[in-house]
Amino acid sequence: MSRATTPVYSGAQIRDAETPLVEAGAGPDMMRRAAHGLASYVLALLRSDGKIYGARVLGLIGPGNNGGDGLYALTALRARGVDAQAVLVADRAHPQALEAFRAAGGRVLSSVPADTQVLIDAVLGTGARGAFTLPDVPGLAEAVGTSTVVACDIPSGVDADTGRCPGEALTAEHTVTFGGAKLGLLLGEGGLRSGKIHTVDIGLQEHLPEPAAWELISPEPTRRKPRLGDHKYSRGSLQVVAGSPQFPGAAQLTVGSAITSGVGMVRLQADATVSAAVLQGWPEAVMSHGRGAKAFDGATAAAIGPGLGKDRSRLVEGETMLRATVESKVPCVLDASGLELLRGDLLTSGDLGGQLILTPHLGEARRLAEALEDESLEELLADQPDTLAATRALAEALGATVLLKGPSTVVAGPSGGAPLVVRSATPGLATAGTGDVLTGIIGALLATADAAQEQDWVRIAAEGARMHAAAAQRLDPQGFGHFGASALIGALRE
Repeated sequence: MSRATTPVYSGAQIRDAETPLVEAGAGPDMMRRAAHGLASYVLALLRSDGKIYGARVLGLIGPGNNGGDGLYALTALRARGVDAQAVLVADRAHPQALEAFRAAGGRVLSSVPADTQVLIDAVLGTGARGAFTLPDVPGLAEAVGTSTVVACDIPSGVDADTGRCPGEALTAEHTVTFGGAKLGLLLGEGGLRSGKIHTVDIGLQEHLPEPAAWELISPEPTRRKPRLGDHKYSRGSLQVVAGSPQFPGAAQLTVGSAITSGVGMVRLQADATVSAAVLQGWPEAVMSHGRGAKAFDGATAAAIGPGLGKDRSRLVEGETMLRATVESKVPCVLDASGLELLRGDLLTSGDLGGQLILTPHLGEARRLAEALEDESLEELLADQPDTLAATRALAEALGATVLLKGPSTVVAGPSGGAPLVVRSATPGLATAGTGDVLTGIIGALLATADAAQEQDWVRIAAEGARMHAAAAQRLDPQGFGHFGASALIGALRE
């Protein structure tokens, strides 16, 4: 895609790429490359703590190739003066790797030492399936709480394809993964357990297929910058239908985040009470007094839904505006109460258009699946959801772009291309009103998108999610969550 994105593969894709190389005899070489990469990252961690020689590292070693990677990494660490030892969680281990480890002076222990600084999880790899039970090793629970846990390729117990954890799993601060980033490291519970991801090249690049998804990792230009000759109309106009007497703050958050994200004009369609409240905080907003599709004239994009609640008149206004955008193929972001407007022909047409961006959280996605009466989609969204597959299926069913919000946000379009993933790692976003801020950001991006180019709606939506997460990270780098949604608007200016 671009330098702002990195490819993400399923575990099956990585294994399929490895197979011909293993059959050609390159297995040992790939294992040593993986081990060297793992050892290098552990050394970097130890160096940052100020001590390599004599540092205590313990590897939890499984019976397969993942354990072999771990043993070779421990061997390499011993060559650098690290006190690297192993605990075997099974009655066997990779024979050649175990022999090399013992030849380097490594010892097999029966418990985890209390002074362990780095704990390497090399029990299970990407081929593991089914529920995992943490090994009953004395001192392990204590070490998990006091040492830095580094996963070898993937945290044991995590499904490499979906991020599901059907049983127990270790939580790592760092994961050193081989050949390419795996979906299971970004999605679902796996995304919460993988920590910081480091990818090691083991020689698979020429053998890898098209990625299953792309992770958006840095700013992606999706709109042109203002030019000297611009005026307020040439910089885009966003029509907002948000807020109600019950939820007036939703309109303030949506309008404020849109203005701060950079758009020529923001027009709000709301009743007098809501409009007055918005104008107190955002006097540059324009109040739209028209009704129905006429209120949309001149707008280059729309944002519909936040704070409409159950107010019947507001929902009618929202549905009228939504139909106008769908019919005219004008870009629109639909969120919160606006998602309930997808009913009747709007729900069943299957061709709403990629320019319509839906931003449900998991509960709202489940309600859409129920409304569609799609049992397979409901299954994907059930406990331990497969968020990638579910987002793609929902986008295909509605014929729209879908942004499924979560710790790792997934964006998919109706055309079936590879989805984009935005991993936020910002728990403070789990608070009321942050979704309204995201709606305003995406609305501004849609309104300012360069009309001269064919638009990639998936990328625009994902960039909005990245901006949203980056603002939260600036506010709350330690993840304490001590901020409200309105504080995000100020952080967007940075």
